[in-house]
Amino acid sequence: MTLRREDKDTLITFRLQRAKETLIEAKGNMELKFWRVVANRLYYACFYAASALLIKEGITAHTHSGIISQLGLHFVKKGLISTEQGKLYGKLFSLRQTGDYSDRISISEQDVLPLIEPAEKFIAEIETLINNNS
Repeated sequence: MTLRREDKDTLITFRLQRAKETLIEAKGNMELKFWRVVANRLYYACFYAASALLIKEGITAHTHSGIISQLGLHFVKKGLISTEQGKLYGKLFSLRQTGDYSDRISISEQDVLPLIEPAEKFIAEIETLINNNS
């Protein structure tokens, strides 16, 4: 399905806003020490930003793994996003999967706290890419 320019711009704006709001949710849950939820919200904050970038560039992905793959292929591989940022996104995905689906593995403060600032930078970098390619 092809989106009209106005619809595409609206969706991109919505996804970026949702990324920022979800980051705030992560920080709120951090204060409550809900580390599994923090991991989930950090991943989804980055997911919304990454999906906004793919929409901007007309790149389709139908799964979470597909978004990771397309981000790597079109942005990390071309040097538009750093390798570290690409790895961060993959790490957040794995951590979210573990937290959401593994009953016997817990996520701790040590797992999550070092990822908050890099996730903020990831979202800011994606937003800059979107805005510079307007």
